[in-house]
Amino acid sequence: MAASSTLRPLRLRGVAFPTSGLVSCQRTCSVRGNNWSLWHSGKRLASTATPMTPPAATAKRTKNAFGKYVFRASLVLVLLGGYFYVTDTRASVHRYVIVPLVRWVYPDAEDAHHAGVVALKELYKLGLHPRERDTPDRDGKLETQVFGYTLSNPIGISGGLDKHADIPDPLFALGPAVVEVGGTTPLPQDGNPKPRVFRLVSQAAMINRYGLNSKGADHMAEVLQKRVRDFAFAHGFGEHDAGEQRVLNGEAGVPPGSLLDGKLLAVQVAKNKLTPESDIAAVTRDYVYCVDRLAPYADIVVVNVSSPNTPGLRGLQAAGPLTEILKGVVGAARGIDRKSKPFVMVKVSPDEDSDEQVDGICHAVRESGVDGVIVGNTTNHRPSPLPKGYVLPIKEQQTLTETGGYSGPQLFERTVALVSRYKDKFAAEGSPKTIFASGGITTGKQAQAALDAGASVAMMYTAITYGGSGTVTRVKKELREEREKK
Repeated sequence: MAASSTLRPLRLRGVAFPTSGLVSCQRTCSVRGNNWSLWHSGKRLASTATPMTPPAATAKRTKNAFGKYVFRASLVLVLLGGYFYVTDTRASVHRYVIVPLVRWVYPDAEDAHHAGVVALKELYKLGLHPRERDTPDRDGKLETQVFGYTLSNPIGISGGLDKHADIPDPLFALGPAVVEVGGTTPLPQDGNPKPRVFRLVSQAAMINRYGLNSKGADHMAEVLQKRVRDFAFAHGFGEHDAGEQRVLNGEAGVPPGSLLDGKLLAVQVAKNKLTPESDIAAVTRDYVYCVDRLAPYADIVVVNVSSPNTPGLRGLQAAGPLTEILKGVVGAARGIDRKSKPFVMVKVSPDEDSDEQVDGICHAVRESGVDGVIVGNTTNHRPSPLPKGYVLPIKEQQTLTETGGYSGPQLFERTVALVSRYKDKFAAEGSPKTIFASGGITTGKQAQAALDAGASVAMMYTAITYGGSGTVTRVKKELREEREKK
């Protein structure tokens, strides 16, 4: 049946309703519904669309990002520059800032000494230690021959600065060709009561009565053995005893003590305070025990019979007892299980300077087969202040009355004179010996004077405590300048 073209009236329970209004409502609702649907869809689109960023805001954001980049890059450059400056021994901060700061923070000189050792040790572990850059010794102008080795320069650091062999490598990094550690004794001993180290700042000098405080030869042997074993492992020579022995026998191509080409490690040994100096056999056993334990890890063994702070020790410099002691030490050193044996030197006092005393020491050195002499040590004398006529401050005048060995620039002339005398004595006997000069050397000019007097190496200690980590570098620079004048 065909669909009707007109709408019939709606009937509900017999009542007729017109449909025209219904159609109109239907159309209207349909249109409104469509409008609602479009509006609702538009709202959804609007809510998901990315808002437009004004150009000014974009430019500001770019500028801020660039500023942060520049700041961070600048910070990195500043830190990097600071690192290279502070870790360079040529930096004046070591002498003019750090040294006075340490003196201010640590009024007690021994506390300052301990803090300095700890700082160097920890900084070395982190790679933040001061060191020579540009390898100034590579020009070969300061090379010198010592015990058949070609040393990179003739400057050394004396014993006492590194008493327990805690920092030989950080000290080598400062530029010397010789580092002396110790002195050590067979058994641990505390040394003298504190306070025992005193400054005379106006004189760049010190008085100390440490009394050979030591952790003992066994402790130092463990420290040095570990150093050699770490080196052996790091350089592919193996571990434990096998690697250690290969390095000690020279397979690494470097001296077995220093482990560095052109450098030597000296180990200073002494007797215990409680060993009676009248019992020469017991004293000799003390020295020989130290040699047995430490000589395998040393290029040079230094026999200390000249400390003024151990009662009776300087009495061992008499020809008879000294000859017996040195013979025992030389025999022990030559018996070390190593292809190249350590050389033996004796450290003598600047106060034993009479002809009879010098002759006796030279006799003992010659008769025992010792290889050389270190001239000298601290002195019991109290030299006049420098410059001549200078009046010490009241506090330093009081310090000057303290018991102990004096060290500082005032010892220089005495050291050079004594070096010359020992050189002449050995030469006259037809048995020249290697001589190291130690005492009062603070400048390159003084170092050259000591070398001209007959020393092969000029050693420093007190000069470093006042001059800081850059002292060796400065002295070597001055030494080059002195030689260029000739």
